[in-house]
Amino acid sequence: MNRAAAAARATEPDIPVLSIRDLHVSYFARGQEIRAVRGVNITVRAGETLALVGESGSGKSSVAFSAMRGLDAAGRIMKGSIHFGATDLLALNAQELRAIQGSRIAMVYQDPQTALNPGFRVGDQIAEVLKEHTDGTPSATRERVLQLLEEVKLPDPANVALRYPHELSGGQQQRVLIAMAFACNPQLLIMDEPTTGLDVTTEAHILDLVANLQRSHGSAILYITHNLGVVARFCQRVAVMYAGEILEEGPVSRVFSKPAHPYTRSLLSCIPRLDLSKHDRPLSAIEGRLPNLANLPQGCIFAARCEFRREICEQSAIEAENVGKGTEDFVRCVRWRDIPKFKFDRHIRKRKPGGKSKQAAGLLDIEDLRCYYQLRRSFRDFITGQKLRQVHAVDDIELEVGHGQTLAIVGESGCGKTTLGRTVVGLQPPTSGEQIFEGDELEGTARARSADLRRRIQIVFQNPDATLNPQKSVGETIRRPLQLFELVPPEKQADRVTELLRSVNLPASYAQRYPHELSGGEKQRVAVARAFAAEPELIVCDEPLSALDVSVQAAILNLLVELQKTSKTAYMFISHDLSVVRYLSDQVAVMYMGRLCEIGTPEDVFVPPYHPYTEALLSAISLPDPLISQETIRLEGSVPSPVNPVPGCRFASRCPRKIGAVCETEDPPLHAFGKNHRLYCHIPREELEKMKPVITYAGKKRAVV
Repeated sequence: MNRAAAAARATEPDIPVLSIRDLHVSYFARGQEIRAVRGVNITVRAGETLALVGESGSGKSSVAFSAMRGLDAAGRIMKGSIHFGATDLLALNAQELRAIQGSRIAMVYQDPQTALNPGFRVGDQIAEVLKEHTDGTPSATRERVLQLLEEVKLPDPANVALRYPHELSGGQQQRVLIAMAFACNPQLLIMDEPTTGLDVTTEAHILDLVANLQRSHGSAILYITHNLGVVARFCQRVAVMYAGEILEEGPVSRVFSKPAHPYTRSLLSCIPRLDLSKHDRPLSAIEGRLPNLANLPQGCIFAARCEFRREICEQSAIEAENVGKGTEDFVRCVRWRDIPKFKFDRHIRKRKPGGKSKQAAGLLDIEDLRCYYQLRRSFRDFITGQKLRQVHAVDDIELEVGHGQTLAIVGESGCGKTTLGRTVVGLQPPTSGEQIFEGDELEGTARARSADLRRRIQIVFQNPDATLNPQKSVGETIRRPLQLFELVPPEKQADRVTELLRSVNLPASYAQRYPHELSGGEKQRVAVARAFAAEPELIVCDEPLSALDVSVQAAILNLLVELQKTSKTAYMFISHDLSVVRYLSDQVAVMYMGRLCEIGTPEDVFVPPYHPYTEALLSAISLPDPLISQETIRLEGSVPSPVNPVPGCRFASRCPRKIGAVCETEDPPLHAFGKNHRLYCHIPREELEKMKPVITYAGKKRAVV
């Protein structure tokens, strides 16, 4: 029996599915050796999920690609062993590897748009995996493809199999990747940030799906993420990685309740929680940055950023010490017994009569705003006389943004959040409605607005890589608004650029750098500095934190809060992360299929009574707090077409609290719970007021507010 055949057999019960020992990975660029992974040991057993967490650049993906033998040309495994069951993966040739990859070992990548071939139907791409690794007939292969699409809960599998990737949503594309991964019942599944770009309800469905498939197939999973809430919900063990080394490993229950390493404690403290607001305190961001992996420091790799460091920490290598039972519950820290016990800093608020947040004077008033996209007519449409069709992206929206306040817009992908933000900035013309900005009516497009209005309304996009000119230095990028709006004389612009860089906690020397020389968090800081260079009164923030790890996210959030205090700038903050929204916002608007479901202060929206859709969003949040419990509410049913909107409540087809036919035939009435809290729902007011909190402290009937 050859080595590939041996690997194709099920591993013995007492042999781990994946065993990595003393792994060292280096990248060679510009004559330097970047020691990205050093001395990593990982064990994953059948039916077990091990999370590998840490900041961007910590080496997580390098470990994953090493296990798949998929490092790029600049990467090299310098030392160590990688075993799949009893098979040494590093000893296999290319043909033997192909027999294993995709069948016994599968991988789900972060971005399905780059992992799926845009030129082939998704059914054919799944079938290709089956043809490569099985001997089934064409009819059996097609039947298996449809079965896989049904297993991942895609509606109408036969129709989906005929679609191209661009015809599916992000969540549907990710489900297709999962179907491909489970096509040959793999023993090992490696998932590299598979839910980073998904909204909370889609993420919850994906995690439930993978957990069910894991139970039925008995697969071992190596789950790479920086979302600690997902780890708490989905994984049994967690390994915390920093700058190429694993600093702590253990059961999720122990690591999250009693973290031993200062870095693990710092990561947990960075996370915005549902019981924390910007009015309480700044988030606990981790100061400093990752060390230079081409010139490693002596001693503890985290010492330069550790608040508990002592001289001994920087003198010699730190050995792992057992925290609990067994060698897989350890910490790499000499002071872990001496540092104070870890506690979540809780902020429990009790409502007081009349204790609503003060409404600031209006800056932007949006009245009856509609924004429809026209679909292109195909040749068949011309022949058949098909009328022009429109996507109802934003429908009858009424909102107000106050001076110096933050209005958060939340909802699932496709609900119209980004279209609303782009319409306010002038990147998308409205179909109808009014936008009044400090008494001036905003023209539909930015080009039609005065230079002063364009200056006063700015935007920070989700992906700074797509909005920063790679051929312009950071200084030139930030200087551009100063020149365009003639805010500062030419001789003083360099000083103003330096001032703006310092306001976003970047040194003046960064003005000479180019985008490719910056980390993701630093690029986003430059984007924020560029927006504030125009001295705006309103900034639309379109998912500016979704791709950042928790430590960088905390630093950017603190920055936004501080800049808002000093400049009195208002934010329209678009996000699907409700923990971030809870921390940053003064008002929260919940959107579904282009319409408002609910709007109010965070204290109003995050506790009952709330809209059934808000309730489902809250239940889908992944919370990394072992003392918090939450009900599980998963939205079933089909999403209505935005081209042909249904009459009545647009959420009716998925609503777990639907009361009858009235929900499907009549627009929901408005319930006003006080001055600031509005809710659109057919459920009677007295029934809404009886709703119980979906999130509570374990064993205690009180909401997290």
